[in-house]
Amino acid sequence: MIRRFYKDVTLGAQPGGGWQVQLDGRGIKTVGGAPQVVPTEALGEALAAEWRRQGEMIDPASLPLRDMADYAIDMVAPDPAAAARGLVTYAETDTLCYRADPDEPLHARQHAVWEPLLTAFETAHGIRLVRVSGVLHRPQPEQALAVLEARLIALDPFVLAGVEAMTKLAASLVTALAAFDAAHEEEPLALWQAACLEEEWQADLWGRDWEAEERRTRREADFLRACAFARMAIG
Repeated sequence: MIRRFYKDVTLGAQPGGGWQVQLDGRGIKTVGGAPQVVPTEALGEALAAEWRRQGEMIDPASLPLRDMADYAIDMVAPDPAAAARGLVTYAETDTLCYRADPDEPLHARQHAVWEPLLTAFETAHGIRLVRVSGVLHRPQPEQALAVLEARLIALDPFVLAGVEAMTKLAASLVTALAAFDAAHEEEPLALWQAACLEEEWQADLWGRDWEAEERRTRREADFLRACAFARMAIG
C-alpha cells in the first residue's frame, strides 16, 4: 500500500493511436517503463476507473486490469507468436477433452455438458479434437493445433493476454476461446462453470471445503475479468 499521490484521473487519446490514463496530466507507464497505451477507449475507461476508486492509500491488488495491460505490453506484445505457442500446449490436455472412464457416472455428465461445447468449437474452427477417457495422454492432431496457433497469433496482444489468463484458469484453451468468441454476456460464466464440472462433481460427492470454495470464487472472478479485458480490447 502506498499513499495516493494524485488528484485527477483523465483519459487521453494518443497521437499514434490508442488511449492512455493520465494521473494529474502524466501518462501512466508499465512496470517495464513503456507508455501504458491501450487499443480502445472502453479499456482505457476501465483502467481509469480503477485509479479513480482508490482512496487515501493505493492498494495494488485493486488494480488487476492495470496489471493485465502491463503484461500485454511488456510480455505479450514483443513476441505474440511465443505466447501463442505456449497456449497451444494447453490444447494437448484440454479439460473438455479428458473424460472419466465410460462406465463411471461422471463420464455421462461430462459428455452431456462438454460435448455440445466441444462440437460447436470444432465446427467453428474446422477442426477435430481427440476425446480421451482416463488419464493416459493422447496427442491431438497436428492440423488442429496448427489452426489454433494461427488463430491465437492473429489476436491483438491485449486480447491474447486475456485469453492466456482464461486458459490457465480453466486449464482449457477451448473454454477460453469459446468465452472470447461468445455473443452473449452470460456465456462466459456458463463456460467457466462447465470447465469446473469435475471439481464441482467431487465437491458434491465428498463435501465442500470453505477454503476450496473461496479459491474457486476468486478464480471465477479472475476468469470473468480476463474475458471482459479481452472483449474491451477489441471495442
